This record gives sequence, structure tokens and C-alpha cells, in this order.
Amino acid sequence: MEVKQKLIPIHPGEILKDELDYLDISQAELARAINVSTRRINEICQAKRGISTDTALRLGFYFKMGEKGAEFWLNLQQKYERECLKGIVTRKGKEMRQQIRPLSKERLSI
Repeated sequence: MEVKQKLIPIHPGEILKDELDYLDISQAELARAINVSTRRINEICQAKRGISTDTALRLGFYFKMGEKGAEFWLNLQQKYERECLKGIVTRKGKEMRQQIRPLSKERLSI
């Protein structure tokens, strides 16, 4: 019998943080170079914030990947979000379900 192990989705910020560590680039240095706040980069690296289209484009140009680089970062973000949506590992999903009162069946039939 094969046991399937569920993998935790990897936030693109983890990949960015690893890349910065490998290249010995500080978050502040990256932020200055791409003209965004250090807070934005820090929140992305801590997986507290997603990578927006704007940030993806800036990262693409910074890492000399151009528009294809922007697609790379956006694809990482979208893949992460899809994996979380599937419910593989979503801490927030469980909390959210408890906080939300779904629309009643009566209201749906209007």
C-alpha cells in the first residue's frame, strides 16, 4: 500500500529569501535596488505577503530575467495560492470556516 505524503506549499518568499541568502544580498539592499520598501520585501520573505504583479516585474528586471522573470515570480505565487486553496495545508482555511457564516439556502434560491 502506497502512502501519499502531503507536501507543504512553498511560499515564493521562501524562494526569494533563499536566493538573497545565497547571493549575500540583504533585504534592504534588494528593496533599495528595486525601489520598494524594505517592509514589502521583509513581509514577502516571511510569507506574510504575496508577490504582486508590480513586485514580480521588479524582481524579474533585478535578477536580469526581464518579463519572463516576472512570469516566473507570478507563477510561483499562483501555484502557492492554488495549493493552499486545494486545502493541502491551510491553517487559515480552518480558522476562516469557523469565522464565516455561509449564505443561507433560502437566499441562494432568490
